[in-house]
Amino acid sequence: MTQDPFAVRIIGHIRTDFSSKFGVPRQSGVVEALEARIEFEKEYAQPEAFRGLEGFSHLWIIWQFSEAVRSNWSATVRPPRLGGNTRVGVFATRSPYRPNAIGLSSVKIKKIELDTPKGPVIYVSGADLMDGTPILDIKPYLAYADSHPDAVDGFAGQAAFPKLEVDFPEVLLAKIPEEKREALLGVLAENPAPHYQHDPERIYGFGFAGKEVRFRVNGQRLTVVEVK
Repeated sequence: MTQDPFAVRIIGHIRTDFSSKFGVPRQSGVVEALEARIEFEKEYAQPEAFRGLEGFSHLWIIWQFSEAVRSNWSATVRPPRLGGNTRVGVFATRSPYRPNAIGLSSVKIKKIELDTPKGPVIYVSGADLMDGTPILDIKPYLAYADSHPDAVDGFAGQAAFPKLEVDFPEVLLAKIPEEKREALLGVLAENPAPHYQHDPERIYGFGFAGKEVRFRVNGQRLTVVEVK
């Protein structure tokens, strides 16, 4: 039986502190303190496949929106950047609800370990993926070709959201591993709550580093109310 040459193969999975898609930053790189690692399937965990990658500082990750795979798609979506009330074309957004549920993220390479019990592992920062997300491919980031300082961001740049002031009581923050606190504070400052919700009494929550973090948002202030 001939294998389909265009079949998409899962080459590995990423390990992060997010147990669900809620709370994950809306773009890669906005919270650089977030650390993750990419582990590879046995077939692709060959050290020679990574030869030369140590010379690059950043990486493109091509991955599957595994929590958004569906048989149908919509030509228009309502991006959070526009308050969730205005429809635009799906190809003008990075919405997960696409004809093919494929995501693209740019991350920084922290280190590469070729000889581990699981084979080569790449440690990265700035990833916007939930734990266990399937990885379809990785490619080095090329500054001379991939960086465009004069790029225009369309509606996404015109409606930028300011960072929130985060009130995280010390007694609750102490429940978070010390090495994870900076990353969590960065995630909260980006406002994980849906931007079309404006109820100051509503409590949101998401899993992070083995804990559930619950919070309220009132205007430009986010208050953590529980960690369990």
